[in-house]
This record gives sequence, structure tokens and C-alpha cells, in this order.
Amino acid sequence: MKRVLVLGAGLVSRPLVHYLTDQPDLEVTLASRTVSKAEALVAGRERGTAVALDVKDEAALERLIAGHDLAVSLLPATEHVKVANLCLKHRKHMSTTSYISPEMKALDAGASAADLTFLNECGVDPGIDHMSAMRIIHQAEADGAKVVSFRSYCGGLPAPEANTNPIGYKFSWAPRGVLVAATNPGRYLRDGQIVEVPGDELFASPERVSVPGAGELEGYPNRDSLPYQELYGLEDVRTMFRGTLRNLGHCESWYHWVKLGLFDTAPRSDLAGLTYRTWIAGIVGGEPAEEALARKRGIPADHPAITKLDWLGVFEDAPLPLSEGGNVDVMAARMRERCAFGPDERDLIVLRHEFVIEPPKGVRRVHSTLIDFGIPGGDSAMARTVSLPVAIATRLILQGEVTERGVIAPIKPAVYNPILDELDRLGIRCEETTA
Repeated sequence: MKRVLVLGAGLVSRPLVHYLTDQPDLEVTLASRTVSKAEALVAGRERGTAVALDVKDEAALERLIAGHDLAVSLLPATEHVKVANLCLKHRKHMSTTSYISPEMKALDAGASAADLTFLNECGVDPGIDHMSAMRIIHQAEADGAKVVSFRSYCGGLPAPEANTNPIGYKFSWAPRGVLVAATNPGRYLRDGQIVEVPGDELFASPERVSVPGAGELEGYPNRDSLPYQELYGLEDVRTMFRGTLRNLGHCESWYHWVKLGLFDTAPRSDLAGLTYRTWIAGIVGGEPAEEALARKRGIPADHPAITKLDWLGVFEDAPLPLSEGGNVDVMAARMRERCAFGPDERDLIVLRHEFVIEPPKGVRRVHSTLIDFGIPGGDSAMARTVSLPVAIATRLILQGEVTERGVIAPIKPAVYNPILDELDRLGIRCEETTA
């Protein structure tokens, strides 16, 4: 019997906890600062135990890690390296869904020497995107062909019938993370030329992306695409682009919100006692705040960037629900309240790869598409596609079926094939077409 420690009982944790506690050879401890959340997720699960944990209590965290065979970190990304260092100290495996940071990558040699697997980037994006792409890339290589263009898009959205607010978006994971990501600069390769996109211009020029089964969407750059040339073995590719998908009209509003600094993370010391209206008036430089905003951005008073803020209640006299934090925390609090999914509403995950592959079999365009809907009253598509890949990987590591060591992403066949096959069994699959 192997013991798994799951750190975090947030929005995406339930499918992972249920999958792992269904395995007859695993025992699962779910640790959360709010122990009631953990207790609810393991209720009725014979091999599941809930415990209270504040990850700032490093001694308590270390004791838990030392008593398990593998730690799954579903904590904020800033906590992963701390968990990894403790896993290394006590010679325990680790898995997570987050990007490999430079600090995490620096642990590669130590993890390899200790015969440990620290599997990262095993969610949906990053995760299923890697695995589904590498399966096609490796097949092209086996055919003696060459990938010359790779474009990939992923987005978490409300299902069409749940797209009921003016924002065109609802949160299936932490709102603050979504808003902070909206200020990340982008970089990609287009027809052999590197394109740099500053963080405050991310939404300036969205492209229209047509996805069968999901309709017309907007796409914009997702972070830095260039490292994926090396990661995917596509050093000679002419186009390398990774993007995020949103509903039409999204970028027009968010562009102005970013320019106004509404997603700034810098802590403010003057939030106590402010209302939403005095907060926004201070940012736009006067009252009436709606008119001052229009003047500041050079847009009409009925522009969606203003009318959507009005719907969010940003011009109301209600007091701010926090006394410290940055502008991003104010917006996250308001959007968490106003842009939540209803209990019976579905979300939607859309993942789309577009390849151009050159001979010997003739130029081919290959499309790989994943469309997954949440279950009304059950797990969201975001929760399923983020947490099930890492749950499957955790089982495979502990059962000895994943033997690659060090700090890794799921880009080798021995890792991604069994995960993709199990996801297919669970109803999460990419459909491929070739033209």
C-alpha cells in the first residue's frame, strides 16, 4: 500500500482525490488550510483522510511529506519549490500541474541522483496539450516527416448555455490567477520571425479562431512559446505559437482594463475605507468615474470596457471587501462574486492544435481538438482536465510504470501514452483530422 499526500483542496481537487481513493493500492491524505473542504472531498472514501495544514508551517508540512511516498502539490505555484525541496530531503516523489520554474529545474540533478520523479506540467495547459502534441510530433518523426508549423490554443469557458453574463466569462479556477495571467508578456515565432508582445498589449490584436464544436473564439498569446521549440524537438519549425482562447469581445474590454492598471499586483496601503466607486475614481482621476474613465482611455461612455465594469458593480458605493492587496485583488474579489458558475451550470474546455507537416507523405495539415464539458451538479471540465492527468501520473509513478527520473514534463511516450490512454477511458480525448 502506497501513501499519497495531496496538498490543496481547491476548485480542481475533487476528481484527483476521487480517482486516487478509488485505487485499491493507495491511501490518500488530503491536507488543506480549511480542513472542512478536505473533509467534504474525502467523505465516504475508505482510503481518504483529511488533515488541517497551513503550508507556512514548514515543520508540519515536512512531517506530512516524510510520512508519504509521493506529494501532489495543488498549492499556488509559489509553493511548489518548497514542497519539492522537502521531497528531495526525504526522498519522496512529487507531481504537480504547474509550469517548471527555473528554481524547480535547478532540482533536476538532485532528484535524478536520489532516484526520484518530480513530474510537472501534467494538467490540461500545460499537460494534455504537451501529451497530445508530442504523440503527433513523434508519429511525424517516425514517418520521416517534419513539423514546420505548430499553433496551439487552450481556454476554459462557460458552456454556451451558461454564457449568461456581459463579461462572457466565468471562473472555474482561482480568479486572481486568471487576472495576473492577463498581464503576462507574450513571445512567439511567426514565419521565422520572433514576435514580442508586452504585457499591456496582450489583448491588442486578438485573432479569430474557429473550432469545430465550439464555434468562433478569440485567441491571444500565452506566455513565451519559444522554449517549446526545444522541449518539443521542433528547433527548425517556422511558426511556434501557443495561445489562450476566450469568447468573442473579451479582448476589447480586457485591453482597457489592463491599460488602466486594474490587474496590477503591487500592494496598496490605502484600500481601507474605500468603496468600489472611490477606488475606481482614484484610478481614473475623478468623478463621475464613468466619464473620467472614458476620457482617460479615449473611448465612448457606452464602450464595453465601461458597461461591463458597471455590471460588475465597480461604480457602486459598496465598501471594498479587503483592506490590503493590489488592484488585482479588488477585481478578483468582485469577479469571484459576480462571475461564478451556478450550481447546475456547465463549463467548457477547448484545446486545439494545428500542425503543418511536410513530406515524405506530402504536405499535411493535422488538427487535434479536445472539447470537454463539465457535469451539471458534478465536476467541472476544468477540474477534470487539470487534475485527472496528474492523478493518473501519480498512480503510474507509484506503481513503477513511470521510471523517468529528475524534474520532468510528460513529453516522452513512456509517460504520455499511458496517461492519454487512461484519459480516453475516462472520456477525455483529442479528436484528430488530417487534410
